Amino acid sequence: MRRLRNVKIVATLGPASNDYDTIRALHEAGADVFRLNMSHGSHDEIRERHRIIRQVEKDLDSPIAILADLQGPKLRVDVFANDAEELEEGAAFRLDLDPAAGDATRVCLPHPEIFAALEPGSRLLVNDGKIRLLVQECGQDFANCTVEVGGTISNRKGVNVPDVVLPLAALSDKDRDDLEFVCQLGVDWLALSFVQRAKDVFEARSLADGRAAILSKIEKPAAVEAFEDILDASDGIMVARGDLGVELPVSAVPPIQKRLVRRCRSAAKPVIVATQMLESMIESPMPTRAEVSDVATAIYEGTDAIMLSAESAAGAYPIEAVQTMNKVAIEVEADPTYTQIIAASRTAKGTTVADGIVAAAREIAEKTDIKAICCFTQSGTTASLTARERPGVPIIAMTSQRGTARRLCLSWGCNCVMTPELQRFKGAVVNAARAARAGGFATESDQIVVTAGVPFNVPGTTNILRVAPCDERLIYSTDPE
Repeated sequence: MRRLRNVKIVATLGPASNDYDTIRALHEAGADVFRLNMSHGSHDEIRERHRIIRQVEKDLDSPIAILADLQGPKLRVDVFANDAEELEEGAAFRLDLDPAAGDATRVCLPHPEIFAALEPGSRLLVNDGKIRLLVQECGQDFANCTVEVGGTISNRKGVNVPDVVLPLAALSDKDRDDLEFVCQLGVDWLALSFVQRAKDVFEARSLADGRAAILSKIEKPAAVEAFEDILDASDGIMVARGDLGVELPVSAVPPIQKRLVRRCRSAAKPVIVATQMLESMIESPMPTRAEVSDVATAIYEGTDAIMLSAESAAGAYPIEAVQTMNKVAIEVEADPTYTQIIAASRTAKGTTVADGIVAAAREIAEKTDIKAICCFTQSGTTASLTARERPGVPIIAMTSQRGTARRLCLSWGCNCVMTPELQRFKGAVVNAARAARAGGFATESDQIVVTAGVPFNVPGTTNILRVAPCDERLIYSTDPE
């Protein structure tokens, strides 16, 4: 299904979008990737949503990526005798391991690993940062704090610890069970929550064992500090601005977003900008102007994908939210300023033959009357390198691997087309010309650029660039075998 824009749209599924008609309508409206949030829904519900997505994919003959978002370790206070208490600014408040119900002076925090990592001066943020506690004194089983920002604290509210790297595995027992479940289902991407360091990614990669690509969510200060190592270890990145904006000053988030997007593009790895992009559309059919500007800013920055969370999972207007994102993307990408920004942020990267081939393909396509770049790819690497170039013409990613086509649905500008395994270059050119014509990218009188590798069907061998006619008669009369 051809899109009229290059940035991809990720839509989260949930109670508002769990039937065939809605999921199909979301895809037709513009959703390229569906997110299954493992924090919500039973395995039976997740399995059914997965089945419906694959049915829509089959019915529309359109590759769709499925991203399973693992919950990650959740840190929460325990319960209060009165269910909730009011904490006053400047008051003393104690966190400890005593399982007794809490009151206005203390509560159980059943996470000894937090106490092991705390130091005097550390901050604890409760309920998305609405309550802020400053540690004055701490030990292996307690932390005596001063309330910096007061408010209502109630049962099992979440706790963030921004100032220290916690000795926590990124995968809880629930996450390991969920990971195996979704890998057996056949998801394409695994999103890891609360990543702090590269070794968190290595554990998930080992458990996935090649069955899904690994996407790291950057939502902790420690992950920002260790970003280069995390990026190297990951197949993709999500800038998860929700928790990032809790643990860091909100004013720090926009420059971090811009920096991470550029680094991901330079590394030819897809990046998603997520959280509260069209938050008001949970309840309103129209977004705010600020939300539209936020979506547009991410697109201008060159992100691969923008994501809807509650807007499509639990909101009253899931299809309208996708339509809005789609319209904003089309409008932004038609702006000459967008083209200028994307070109100005293009940096030379890599010294391999494949790097040279994709850079040359983009140069040729933009300086001559070329309608599309058709790249044959087994693992998806060549298509990702081509997407990094952000060419001014469509990218047609040709692959015989269904999993590769699905994963590339997350990469900027990639229009994924299934093709049979090919043995000869002439056959590849013919298939590329047919795909360009069938997709409406070119007519018989047009030309395309074709990139491929010889020998065929071997990952990492991109070594051929051909400017080819879309007229098959000319291909057969002029192309080498």
